[in-house]
Amino acid sequence: MTRPRLLAVGGAHIDRRGRIIGPHVPEASNPGVMCEEVGGGAFNAARMAVQRGVSASLVSLRGGDAAGEQVARAVEDAGIEDLSAVFLDRTTASYTAILTDKGDLITGLADMALYEHGFAKQMRRGKVREAAAHADALLCDANLPAEAIGQLITLARGKPVHAIAVSPAKAERLAGALPALSCLFMNRREATRLSGLPDGSPSNQAAEVLRGMGLAAGVITAGAGSALCFRGHDMFEVSPPALDHVGDVTGAGDALAGATAAALMRGLAFAEAVREGMAAAKLAVESVHAAPEMADEDFRAALEAAPRAKQLS
Repeated sequence: MTRPRLLAVGGAHIDRRGRIIGPHVPEASNPGVMCEEVGGGAFNAARMAVQRGVSASLVSLRGGDAAGEQVARAVEDAGIEDLSAVFLDRTTASYTAILTDKGDLITGLADMALYEHGFAKQMRRGKVREAAAHADALLCDANLPAEAIGQLITLARGKPVHAIAVSPAKAERLAGALPALSCLFMNRREATRLSGLPDGSPSNQAAEVLRGMGLAAGVITAGAGSALCFRGHDMFEVSPPALDHVGDVTGAGDALAGATAAALMRGLAFAEAVREGMAAAKLAVESVHAAPEMADEDFRAALEAAPRAKQLS
């Protein structure tokens, strides 16, 4: 049977994560361990989607350096068609996260100047237009400038377009595209920034504002708490499965987006699709990798542990 096809557009870069050993001491040197792998919102989501039964193509940008070659190998190893552009005179983007000894984020540094200049041009390439025409759904992250997001939506021609907010600062790039998105994946801070509400506002208030701005569906995560989900006039909560341990929180939101998008493409109802996303996020958090390889039995066990959606309205 032919797999549904996803076109993912956005980040595919070097992820560096430093984990502090012992309690974090602000404004001081802290002992720790640094690891490095290829990540990025769109790439992580595409890797998860491939594991959940879809085929994927990726459009990203990278430099003509050793890091760019590392990204290219990772895309190939993931079984994803690589439609990315290489800028020989540029440096490949990177994200560096500093984590506590429990795996929680202290701060992150995004060195992604390359993404600001090249994505709009890529949306005009013949290969990208052809990939969009053959895709069953599209997914982007907010590493794309607003102009490129608008161009991608035009290329979609009414097909589902899912989006990942990436960060509070970049989430605002999606504001003009909200009526065209099929589903937006975001955390609570990203939702409040995009909705214009004060930090700390409840997720349900942000959801109401975003619905008023034209967003058809959204998933607002809250770390270890329940995700608030809405589609049309329906609103519900999906609680994450209990964790056996914490490996690394990096990539959990991307895993949620990729697995949920794949489930929707396979025809699952929205609430069940989000539940599959929560199962994938659990396995991502328990792994030291941002986009872990999942055995089928591990995913089934995580899905069985995921609570059913709780209707709110």
